[in-house]
Amino acid sequence: MSTTSSPEAPVEKPAPPKKKATFAHRLYTGEVEYDFVGKRKRWYILSGVLLTISLLAIAILGLNLGIEFKGGADFTAPVTVTAGTTDQVRTAVEALHLPDNDDISVTTIGDGQVRVQTRTLSVDEVTQVKAAIAQAAGGINVDEVAYSLIGASWGSMITQQALIALVVFLVLVSLLIWAYFRNYKMAIAAVVALLHDLVVTVGIYALVGFSVTPATLIGVLTILGYSLYDTVVVFDKVRENVADLKNSRFTYSEAANAAVNQVLIRSINTTILGVLPVAALTFTGVFVLGTGPLKDLGLALLVGMIAGAYSSIFIAAPMLAQMKEAEPEMREHRERLARRAQRHEAKEAVAPVKNKAVVVHDGDGPLAEVEEIEPERLGLVSANELARQNRQQPQRSTRAKRKK
Repeated sequence: MSTTSSPEAPVEKPAPPKKKATFAHRLYTGEVEYDFVGKRKRWYILSGVLLTISLLAIAILGLNLGIEFKGGADFTAPVTVTAGTTDQVRTAVEALHLPDNDDISVTTIGDGQVRVQTRTLSVDEVTQVKAAIAQAAGGINVDEVAYSLIGASWGSMITQQALIALVVFLVLVSLLIWAYFRNYKMAIAAVVALLHDLVVTVGIYALVGFSVTPATLIGVLTILGYSLYDTVVVFDKVRENVADLKNSRFTYSEAANAAVNQVLIRSINTTILGVLPVAALTFTGVFVLGTGPLKDLGLALLVGMIAGAYSSIFIAAPMLAQMKEAEPEMREHRERLARRAQRHEAKEAVAPVKNKAVVVHDGDGPLAEVEEIEPERLGLVSANELARQNRQQPQRSTRAKRKK
C-alpha cells in the first residue's frame, strides 16, 4: 500500500522591518519642522541683547590693543627654547617692577629665539630690560638682545588699513551675492549677518581682555568667510524652494523656513567639526602657552564660527523672508492663498448637508420633503421648482390598456 504525501506549502519569509527614518531625513522631508522664520522676533531680541552687551563692552572696557596697534618696545634674544623659557623670561622682566608694565608678552620664535613685547620704555628702562632678558636667557651678552621701537603712528596706520580692507571685503561680498542670486535683498541680509558676527566677536574680546593683534585680524577675516559660506548654503536652498512659488501652496516665509530646516543638520555638523579643532587650538594658546598668536587667533575663530552658524539660521534667513514678504507680489500671493483656504473651509462646512432631507416651504406651509439634495443645488433652484421636480407625476396608460 503506497501513500502519497502532499507537497508542503512554501513558508513565507517575514518581510524585513522597515528602517526608521533618521531625524535629518524627517527634517529634510518636512515631517519634523521648527518655525525659525515665524519666530523671528525672539531671535531679533536675543541678537539685540548680544549686540548691546558687545557695544557696551567696547565703549566702556575698550579693546586691549597689542603693541602692533598702540606702539611699544620689542626685544628678541637668542636662547635654547625649553618648556620653561617663556616663564623664566617673563619672571625676570616682571621682577624689575617697572610702572605700568603689567601687559608683557613673551613668545618664542622657533627653537632658538625668545621675543618680549612691552609698553614704550625710556632709555634707562630699555637698558634694564635688556639686562634682565640676557640674564634669563642663560647669561648671554647684553648686546645680543635686539631692541626695536614700534611707534603709535605705525599702529594707527595698520588700524586704518584694516578698516579699509574690511569695508572693501563687505562691498565685494555684497556685489558677489547680488550677482549670484540675482537678489539684492539676499546681499543685504548676508551683510547684516556678517556685521552681527563681527560686533559679537569684537565684544567678546573686550569682555575677556584678550590682546588684539594681527593674528586677531586674521581670525576675524577667517570667521567672516566662514559665516558667509554658511549663509550662502542657506540662501541657495531658499532659492531652490521658491523657484516655482506662485504655483505652490506655500508663502515665501514657509518656503524659507523649510529650507532652513533642510540644511539645519548640515550646518550643525559643519559647525561642530570646525569648532572642535579650534577649541583645542584655543585651549593650547590660553592654558598651555599662555600668550602668543594661538591665543588671539583661537578665540576669534571659536567665537566667530559659533556666531556665524547662529546668524545664518536665526538672522539671515528670517530677515530675508521678512523683506520679501513686504513686496506687493508676495502680498498678492498670500491673499490668493488665503482666499483658496477660505473656499476650502466653506466647502468642508457645506459637505455635511449632503444626503439629508430638506423640507421646502412656500408661503403658508410645507410643500414637499425633498430627499438627497446636493449642496450645489441649494440656493440655485426656487422652492416651487424643487417641489415640482420631486412631486410624483401621473402616469398615462396606453390605448390598449384602456380598451381592456
